[in-house]
Amino acid sequence: MRIPFTKYHGTGNDFVIIDDREENFDVHNVELIHSMCDRRFGIGADGLILLRNIEKYDFQMVYFNSDGNQSSMCGNGGRCIVQFAHSLGLFEKDCSFLAIDGEHEALVLESKHIRLKMGDVNTISSDGNALVLNTGSPHYVIQVENVADVNVKTKGALIRYSEQYAEEGINVNFLECRPNGIVVATYERGVEDETFSCGTGVTASALAIHKLRAKEYQSPISIATKGGNLKVYFKKLDEQNYSDIWLEGPATKTFEGVYPH
Repeated sequence: MRIPFTKYHGTGNDFVIIDDREENFDVHNVELIHSMCDRRFGIGADGLILLRNIEKYDFQMVYFNSDGNQSSMCGNGGRCIVQFAHSLGLFEKDCSFLAIDGEHEALVLESKHIRLKMGDVNTISSDGNALVLNTGSPHYVIQVENVADVNVKTKGALIRYSEQYAEEGINVNFLECRPNGIVVATYERGVEDETFSCGTGVTASALAIHKLRAKEYQSPISIATKGGNLKVYFKKLDEQNYSDIWLEGPATKTFEGVYPH
């Protein structure tokens, strides 16, 4: 079996994307997905995404982390699959698709950036100095003086595997404030390492810094990651609720090929 694929990245967060509208891909083959994402023996990626047909939507997004397991929503992956679907001619400018956390809308902008609508956030809780919220995936956000000084993999793993979060796992974001925006570095569960960018993570971080320092950080908030720059737009309803949340940034095709299996 030969599996055609296309490789995309969203600010350095990279994905193997497969047109699976005929549903030939075995979603239960954890070893295959893990092998395809392996950076030494496979294609190399933070995750694998299937594009499938589904009634009432332009397409369905099925997302797997690089460990081979199906996972929660991925914001950068969502932007990449929108760009991929656009390249297939599935829509012209705007679309709606179904992901594991529900319906999403997206726009292809004149800049060729993708603006993706994220789910509403209904609860923001505190854990010591950190804030915890779900932006399609669970996130822990903590402010630091300088992101560059943080060993993201080591410190992120300590929180992700702590007694409180070990069972379900949590993504850990380290946030540095700057006058013109924020800098974010993220440890992602399922990848079990720092990624160059995390879409749901920068979304969570933008909402967290607005909650903490609303006078200084208003929508849209600019976010710098190792892989590039993103923007998050939102509306605050009250202390716990945010709606009309949009994640904007580039989604870039790098190459395509056929994986032998």
